[in-house]
Amino acid sequence: MAKLGVNVDHIATIRQARGIDEPDPVAAALLAELAGAQGITVHLREDRRHIQDRDVELLRKTVKTRLNLEMALTDEMVAFALKVLPDVVTLVPEGRHELTTEGGLDVSLLRSTLKEKIALLKQAGILVSLFIEPEIEQIKASHRVAADYIEIHTGTYCETTNPADQRAQLQRIEIAVSAARKLGLGVNAGHGLNYRNIGPVAALRGIEEFNIGHSIVARAALVGMERAVREMLALL
Repeated sequence: MAKLGVNVDHIATIRQARGIDEPDPVAAALLAELAGAQGITVHLREDRRHIQDRDVELLRKTVKTRLNLEMALTDEMVAFALKVLPDVVTLVPEGRHELTTEGGLDVSLLRSTLKEKIALLKQAGILVSLFIEPEIEQIKASHRVAADYIEIHTGTYCETTNPADQRAQLQRIEIAVSAARKLGLGVNAGHGLNYRNIGPVAALRGIEEFNIGHSIVARAALVGMERAVREMLALL
């Protein structure tokens, strides 16, 4: 069974809406782990719209499974990661005006910068994952810059409503997983996955971990974090 990494960003989104100290993403992470989640993910965005530096620092002290820090490819973020030392850094593209991450990194275009930053992170003992589209060239480029993992962007599959297009996107993901595994890359997946669409992707061989946030937090608002996590684990 693939592992479940729970992204608690949107617990912080609710908190930041009032500018107070609750709900606490650190408490949400604890409840997710108690329910069986095998990892906790947070995205420290450059504009600090939800997760704050202090959240990551506290999570580093409290997470018992694996802490995955999503972040942009900037000097500031790399310096922060080297200070906090998460278990995994997932490098993602980031735009100030986007509601959520839109698409994957262009690894080929950013090859030189990626090689430099990945080397720094790996020297500190941090595993590095690259958030990419399920495209063979991006997978090959990820291998060339010495990433440990890729995280396949599943957004196109999740947004597609036509059954034939869904099957085509699922096949695209399956081919990408196989190609990455042959190159020795670990494979994670995420973005847009929910309780209705996770099944076919979870059935694919070779994906090690699914990182899911918004859907679980939305469900948790109605039934509680522990139940929401257990329900997703049951689907995996």
